[in-house]
Amino acid sequence: MQSDNVIDLVLRAKSGDEQAKNTLVQQNQPLIKSLLRRYLGKGVEYDDLYQLGCLGFVKAINKFDPQYQVKFTTYATPLIIGEIKRFLRDDGAVKVSRSVKTLYVKIKKYLLLKSGDIEPPTLDEIATACGVTKEEVIFAMEASHLPLPLYAGNTNDDSDEALCLADKIVASDDSAYLDHLMIKNMLARLPVRERQVILLRYFRNATQSEVARRLHLSQVQVSRIEQKVLQGMKAYMLAGEDAI
Repeated sequence: MQSDNVIDLVLRAKSGDEQAKNTLVQQNQPLIKSLLRRYLGKGVEYDDLYQLGCLGFVKAINKFDPQYQVKFTTYATPLIIGEIKRFLRDDGAVKVSRSVKTLYVKIKKYLLLKSGDIEPPTLDEIATACGVTKEEVIFAMEASHLPLPLYAGNTNDDSDEALCLADKIVASDDSAYLDHLMIKNMLARLPVRERQVILLRYFRNATQSEVARRLHLSQVQVSRIEQKVLQGMKAYMLAGEDAI
């Protein structure tokens, strides 16, 4: 049976008492550390695993109800494991850099901290809190959901300027940045060949010539497919899902 002190700390933490939350985290460090040990050696730094474990633990605090008739640590355990496993699953598909992994954890920590606010934080607020640009925030957030990073740069055949898929579709204002999150759905709806072209061009940094060689197409065909998809995706974002 858990002590009344634990219940009191959980209730205070749920109501926004940072000291109570920190006390719970400190008291349960042995639990968090014991659970993350099984995931060592899987390509994620110990500190990142610990931060993910803490995120899962804080989620448990926010969701726990004393009426569940279960010990708080018993309730928290699957949430801690789930947070780590979800990151490992997504990271395994993404293969992003160490810096992006670290930023992803930092963003999740900030979003969890602000989860009790009436209004969710804006991209500007997240970027400011994490000390990065809005593009970097979106890159890190999308990296956990797409097979490859959405905002990876790409070099045009005729220029040294970096291209960004989202920049090719819509203008760079705040509403457009939010619309960028629709790109995952658009890619899933494309025919296989068109999706391959876009993934190679904008996610693998391949030139049109390289794409043509890999897919056994002419460079002209690659260019036409690319322009067709970009126009369709732009229409999708402007008119809704039925545009593609």
